[in-house]
Amino acid sequence: MRALVVYSHPREGSFTAAIRDRILSRLDAAGAEVRLFDLYAEGFDPVLSAQEHEGYLSPDIEGLQLTPHVDALLWCDTLIFVYPTWWYGLPAIMKGWLDRVLLPGVAFHMPQAEGETIGRGLTHITRLGVFTTCGASWWLTRIVGAPGRRTLLRGVRLLCARRCRTAFAAHYLMDSSSDASRAKHLARVDSEMAKFVKGRTVHQEVTA
Repeated sequence: MRALVVYSHPREGSFTAAIRDRILSRLDAAGAEVRLFDLYAEGFDPVLSAQEHEGYLSPDIEGLQLTPHVDALLWCDTLIFVYPTWWYGLPAIMKGWLDRVLLPGVAFHMPQAEGETIGRGLTHITRLGVFTTCGASWWLTRIVGAPGRRTLLRGVRLLCARRCRTAFAAHYLMDSSSDASRAKHLARVDSEMAKFVKGRTVHQEVTA
């Protein structure tokens, strides 16, 4: 297994960091090769510039300093996102990672004729995991539409292998969480990852 973990949180020592560490521990125990991108720690620039947008169809990946990210995306067979949900969606730095790294010719193929849609470019990815925390409740997140989850588990998944397995776990009501609820959630992350790395994951949403 070749796992790419894309992690987003500005503070080390956060609960999101604890989730990341549980995931990395499970991957290590499974003997997986792992590459980790800590977007805040590396100072990843999420802004798609005017110049970059102009050359979007034939990007200068090396010049944009995206080579390590693109290489890792093409290398992995397992892609895992770990982040806090803010305003029901992805942190800006992670959304910027999608904007800048999931490029045409890398993550998808542009239409070749009128009326066509994009083609899959990440068919080598057979596992997709999403692990997050939410300040809102489960029901409020669902009413709003859970745009962050939908972007990854629907939008990105559509670019992956057709039978790509998924894993999802969210701790809701983080702003009123307790030591007990957080410990319980980390146990759920362990359980979800144990199934995920064995290839037996059933898509599951957990509540805090």
